Amino acid sequence: MPSRCSVCKGRGMCGLPRCPISSRFHALHNTKPVSDYMGASPSVFVGSYGYPKVVGGPLMINDSDNPLDWIQRGLSIDDIVSIRSRTIRGGKEMDIKAPVIDKVQEIALSSKPLDVEVAFTKPIQFDLSFDGDVTPVGLSGEMKKLDVIDNASVSLVVDACTSDTDLKSTEAARILFENGTDVYKITNLLSAGLLGLGKNRRAVPTRWAITATDDMICTAYKKEIVHYPALSEFEVYCSELHGNRLCFILIPANDWRFEMLERWQKHSLWAEEEDSIIVDREAGMTKREYSPIAGGYYAARLAVLEHLKRAGRCARVICIRDISGEYWAPLGVWVVREAAHKSLSSAPVKVSTLSDAVNAAAFKIGSRFWVPQIEMIRDMKAQKSIFDFR
Repeated sequence: MPSRCSVCKGRGMCGLPRCPISSRFHALHNTKPVSDYMGASPSVFVGSYGYPKVVGGPLMINDSDNPLDWIQRGLSIDDIVSIRSRTIRGGKEMDIKAPVIDKVQEIALSSKPLDVEVAFTKPIQFDLSFDGDVTPVGLSGEMKKLDVIDNASVSLVVDACTSDTDLKSTEAARILFENGTDVYKITNLLSAGLLGLGKNRRAVPTRWAITATDDMICTAYKKEIVHYPALSEFEVYCSELHGNRLCFILIPANDWRFEMLERWQKHSLWAEEEDSIIVDREAGMTKREYSPIAGGYYAARLAVLEHLKRAGRCARVICIRDISGEYWAPLGVWVVREAAHKSLSSAPVKVSTLSDAVNAAAFKIGSRFWVPQIEMIRDMKAQKSIFDFR
């Protein structure tokens, strides 16, 4: 059974003024109050409180804000927390007609960090905030002035998709992604109100934009892969990143089903004295309800759909995410996405039966705790398919 903490992941569902688990991070860093900032702004952030009247602005750090760069540099959890503890989130009301929106959109559009000059209404102090989806930020404050003192460099595909006010956001996200724009950039564009039909454009809370970006691309890819030939045999992939072990079982099929199990091991970040297990699933083209696994479900699903699209094959998919105590700080959904990419880039175990695939996955995970929980396994054992008679 999932614990309340593993579902909430710091979003305040318990009603307490501050998450008791996250409170310990406030003692980890000593940062002097600051009244202004001059330096790089690599991205933007929009909060969800008070939607549709939201507060947003630049993220400010003289360092990278892209998880792909963190992975390439081999940064540890401690390194990333250190970077994010020094990151400043500027805030101002993000009405589409507000003067600040143009400057925030300029930052979101640029393919390189822009230099900005910001003055805050009062000195800001360390106040690390996070949830299970968004990468944590150490400082935040209301801006009284924001100046962009650099010129944006905008890629041709980003310029084309953001300038076209007759292009739906779902189609824009697909075009951007297939032309080499990563999901982190697309999320920034969506969050800053730069995608979609002109009359519908507005700033989107970053936490929502992360999942929306994954989901929009998934919608397009699911429609494609069901027309591909089925995978020729069962494939099992497994790898680990920052205490997150991601294991995929790809099952030959001519339709799409996806099932994900997430386990927080006892005494890990969002679990207490017992393991906390959450399972969610979908069959067909549409998932109607938001996943209780939250953003990690959509990130893992997109990674495996990317894999199937590249392979030109259709399959049903089981995904197991097993989180150990090594993952001591919540870094955001990107960890699931990149752990999934790492897993699906590894050499697969290829077998001819479901039983062998389950055994291979259990060996890699080091446990069979997940097997009784997976509905797809029970269904396939109960009914034959055309692949059982090849």
